[in-house]
Amino acid sequence: MKSPCIRDFFAAGAAVLSMTVTALVPVPANAQIGGIVHDPRNYAQNILTAARTLEQINNQIRMLQNQATSLVNEARNLASLPTSVLDPLQQQIRQTQQLLAQAQRISFDVQQIEREFTRQYSPSSLTGSQREMVQGAEERWKNSVAAFEDALKVQAGAVSNIEGSRSAITTLVTASQSATGALQAAQAGNQLLALQSQQLSDLIATVAAMGRAQSLDAANSAAAKAQAREQLRRFMAPGRGYVPANAQMFRN
Repeated sequence: MKSPCIRDFFAAGAAVLSMTVTALVPVPANAQIGGIVHDPRNYAQNILTAARTLEQINNQIRMLQNQATSLVNEARNLASLPTSVLDPLQQQIRQTQQLLAQAQRISFDVQQIEREFTRQYSPSSLTGSQREMVQGAEERWKNSVAAFEDALKVQAGAVSNIEGSRSAITTLVTASQSATGALQAAQAGNQLLALQSQQLSDLIATVAAMGRAQSLDAANSAAAKAQAREQLRRFMAPGRGYVPANAQMFRN
């Protein structure tokens, strides 16, 4: 359907053409000398001039039509995508961050890790009294168990986000396929990249949580070996270690 501007221009062109043809039609000769004189050459020239004028008007109309089409296409290219999945993606990322922040005992904090490893895993922490050594071993065991529990929670959170990712992919692909302009297609593509970033953050969080659990378990194993060597040394130390003695198992 042509726009009102195009219809008005057609009407104006028709009026100009009518006026041009009227002006170019020769005035009857009887108005001048009392008779009618027909000049074929003048008549042909007038027809040619009118045809050229009409062609110019048609060219201007086509030019206006092309400009109108170009403006419509530009408007489509500038139209924003009506769909956004940014808020759900940010919510999923915040949930993963909350799970990481809930890490028990030794959290994902460099300074706290340094303090706790100095207190529980350094060689000096493995040379206290027998009671202190037992308490230290129990603390390290609890650290390992808590870390594996935290890793399972993060993994569960990442798995729960899969359904949200599937829904977001469906929404964005549909919006991209039905995009009316370049801007909408670009925005759909950008949101797909944001979805991939969210999935990557879940993967990083899962790997980090599992790596933390494995690292604490390995540190616990190393500390247990060191503590076992210290306990064996004390057990075998002369004068302080094990002293054989007679034992009576049954009474007479």
